[in-house]
Amino acid sequence: MRVERATLRDVARLAGVSVATASKALNGQPQVRASTRARVEQAASQLNFSPNTLARGLITQRTGTVGLLTSDLEGRFSIPILMGAEDAFGTDRTSVFLCDARGDTIRERHHLSALLSRRVDGLIVVGARPDSRPSLGRDLPVPVIYAYAPSDDPRDLSLVSDNEGGGRLAVDHLIRCGRRRIAHITGDASYGAAQDRARGAQQRLAEEGLEPAGGEVWFGMWSESWGRGATRMLLERCPDVDAVFAGSDEIARGVLDVLHEQRRDVPGDVALVGYDNWNILVANARPPLTTVDMNLEQLGRVAAQRLFAAIGGTLGSGIEKFPGKLITRESTAPLR
Repeated sequence: MRVERATLRDVARLAGVSVATASKALNGQPQVRASTRARVEQAASQLNFSPNTLARGLITQRTGTVGLLTSDLEGRFSIPILMGAEDAFGTDRTSVFLCDARGDTIRERHHLSALLSRRVDGLIVVGARPDSRPSLGRDLPVPVIYAYAPSDDPRDLSLVSDNEGGGRLAVDHLIRCGRRRIAHITGDASYGAAQDRARGAQQRLAEEGLEPAGGEVWFGMWSESWGRGATRMLLERCPDVDAVFAGSDEIARGVLDVLHEQRRDVPGDVALVGYDNWNILVANARPPLTTVDMNLEQLGRVAAQRLFAAIGGTLGSGIEKFPGKLITRESTAPLR
């Protein structure tokens, strides 16, 4: 037995409104009172009414689709951003086309062309690392929001993590724990994030009249092995260090290994703060690591909200920075 699909006329009849009013209510038109819109939406839900996407697009000049273009689909930083954006799009019943350029400019251009041919309403571009990337240009027919990796064109709107603020946050926590000989071991100096975190850390130390333990910021690699090597050098130069701020959770795990080897109690002798809140590393460490969470899912949700606004005609420009949050665990505690 064939079941007839509900039509817009059926929804209008059940809601007690005209077909034109029902159409305006379901398409988000502003001329409809909130009470009427709610009545129409309830009727549509009751009848399991699914609007014809093509017809709705002809009315609104929108397709109800957006593109998410990333360079690092497997990356632990891009995935939370994509999840946050998809959550926000899902609440608005917006469909998402996800494309991974894998860091290849030619592939990115191919995906961009494909997304535009599908007439997406807008794009979010998610970078693989937090350094600036080339803009897609100003002549695209749809709005573009850049997330995590800012556009190199200040006229574009970019949403990024506040790495300098995160560095301040980590060191401030260590100072509040009574630590005074605080070292900073971090990653590749060519990364803007490493420089920004170090700058924030040094500024907060300077406010207390302190310098980094060991006399310098320890730049190196984003790896546990660098954390181990740098900690050995640090302990030779500054054996009375009482805290370490690591530029990533991977580095922090290496720091922790050497502190255990040297029979330094954590956090009794040396407190330790990481960065990224990479759960598989921080939760399984012994002790579990205090770390700075970059709030990337929230960044993704806000990127989606900014794109909604841009599709509606309100597109900002410049860089918006999103503060991280400190996740306190057992690797930090006040000095006894």
